[in-house]
Amino acid sequence: MPTITTNDGTMIFYKDWGTGQPIVFSHGWPLSADDWDTQMLFFLKHGFRVIAHDRRGHGRSSQVADGHDMDHYADDLAALTAHLDLKNAVHVGHSTGGGEVVHYLGRHGESRVAKAAIMSAVPPLMVQTPANPGGLPKDVFDGLQAQLAANRSQFYTDLASGPFYGFNRPGAKTSEPVVLNWWRQGMMGGAKAHYDGIVAFSQTDFTEDLKKITVPVFVMHGDDDQIVPYADSAPLSAKLLKNGTLKTYKGFPHGMPTTEAETINADLLGFIKG
Repeated sequence: MPTITTNDGTMIFYKDWGTGQPIVFSHGWPLSADDWDTQMLFFLKHGFRVIAHDRRGHGRSSQVADGHDMDHYADDLAALTAHLDLKNAVHVGHSTGGGEVVHYLGRHGESRVAKAAIMSAVPPLMVQTPANPGGLPKDVFDGLQAQLAANRSQFYTDLASGPFYGFNRPGAKTSEPVVLNWWRQGMMGGAKAHYDGIVAFSQTDFTEDLKKITVPVFVMHGDDDQIVPYADSAPLSAKLLKNGTLKTYKGFPHGMPTTEAETINADLLGFIKG
């Protein structure tokens, strides 16, 4: 398996397929690089080099006890891009991965990057604070940690079969294979990484990172996102970016790269080629 070892000894698994301009995919919590299968096959067919890694503690990467925070996530991504010596890359992040991409750009600069896209992404800040009154109360995230600690398998089943893909909406048809694949990816990872990751994705403030970014960024978000509520995320991120473009998807759920892959892939291709 292709892996790199980071400065603190963590093994990071990655996939690297094809040639051409590189597109680097950062997955959501608590998943793995496999969540990008549909996108990677699509962009490979369109002549791109596609790369995706399992975040530390997720998928096939080391189930380390520590480092489950945005600084380490961004540094691991930087280590991978340096190892592969990527240039003119497009970075695409979903959910927590969107935060990872934004923090990577803010922390490590844009010398290797041409463009970025963030989908259903956690920036600028998810948790409610005096400065972010529209955020979700901290006890929402405390509750997620409690459910994970009590019965991770059940929690992941409920999340995937309910709000993540909007399968809990009236008239929605649940896709059992999609739910099982989400559960499979989640259970491959480490409980400690996933427990700590809830704090990382909910309490990290990406405001200053967003302000630093100058490359074009495509901000993609569904207005029926039940995981990262639309009003307090995408429009605010787009305003903070120097070169941001917001696209709102009516009725699309949090997991839209999977359930609405045809639309998302076409729009992403248009942005990259534009």
